Amino acid sequence: MKLGVISENLLERLLLATNLVPRPIFDTQVALMLARTVMAGTKLGIFEALAPGPLTAVEIAAQCQTDPHATIKLLNALVGAQYLRMKKDGYTLTSLSRKWLLRDSPRSIYDKMLFHFTEWEWIEHYEEYVRTGIPLKIHAMLSDDGWGIYQRAMRAVTRFQTFEVVWRTPMPKNPHAMLDVGGAHGLFSVAFCRRYRQLRAVVLDIPEAVKHAAPMLANEGMGDRVVHRVGNALTDDLGINEWDLIFISQFAHHCDEATNRDLVKRAARALRPGGVLAIQDMLRPSSAKEPMLVLLTDLYFANTSQSGSWSLAEIADWQRAAGLQPLRPTRFRSLPGASQQAAMKPALKAQQQRRAKDSKPRRSGKKLQR
Repeated sequence: MKLGVISENLLERLLLATNLVPRPIFDTQVALMLARTVMAGTKLGIFEALAPGPLTAVEIAAQCQTDPHATIKLLNALVGAQYLRMKKDGYTLTSLSRKWLLRDSPRSIYDKMLFHFTEWEWIEHYEEYVRTGIPLKIHAMLSDDGWGIYQRAMRAVTRFQTFEVVWRTPMPKNPHAMLDVGGAHGLFSVAFCRRYRQLRAVVLDIPEAVKHAAPMLANEGMGDRVVHRVGNALTDDLGINEWDLIFISQFAHHCDEATNRDLVKRAARALRPGGVLAIQDMLRPSSAKEPMLVLLTDLYFANTSQSGSWSLAEIADWQRAAGLQPLRPTRFRSLPGASQQAAMKPALKAQQQRRAKDSKPRRSGKKLQR
């Protein structure tokens, strides 16, 4: 999956093939104009105004409290981008905008569109990051309102991943206890608990996240089966032999290697024998031949987090060093570039056998000389 210049006729195809089209203009000016047009339509309430049915430009401007003449410019741009359609009785939504951009749609990414305004500012730091190698500390930059839109945006992105993640994450038999590290909105925990009826989950996150995520979790109607715990996964005691599943999603890229190793070690201790530690994140590219989306995301995370993305091999190494058995990794189709590396804590009998084996004196391979 990638964004690019797409020819609309044979002549344009030939021009692209012979490098006679100034593609950098399309990759920059056209791309940013398209992005900002969709963002503006969302923020100004254009799509919400059209949710009940077709409206004229004057009617839309009145509802959105915008300038009528300027509103026509925006509406026509959205028609060109295929987010609106023009009919005799006015403008109307396309299936694309109705499914994804209406606030109350089951598949809505409305809040992610609003969060793009914050990310727009973060991306302006690219040049400084490349010059100095110093990334932004995005969590320290967020205002209270910023934390709110951040949590809603992350929930919007998570919503269309939950089904695949829940069905493809390894789970021990009859699981009862799950710890969701940095899970904020708790949507993954809710999905796991809806599949496994006997499962209860604790979502561990910092106060700023829980403050805004708690109302979202309450709306899921899970009662005491999914609850928040205010704390810090980097310093809190996670327990001993307490959890069947410890789930860590989109968290590792915020931490350096030493911090991740320590977290995995404490998580391994907190798992029950036979329990699973599942770590999922956007992957670090193995080479510059990876898909465009993977490479662009790697730069984005490097600019906005303290370590950037990690590879599956590195994550598996942390798990192995903590005494866990890495399982076959999972590459998700619902979010290209994202993968999960799960590992299992050996059952008690296997642990005892391993300790017994390690405690036996080893024979020297050398023969005694007479």
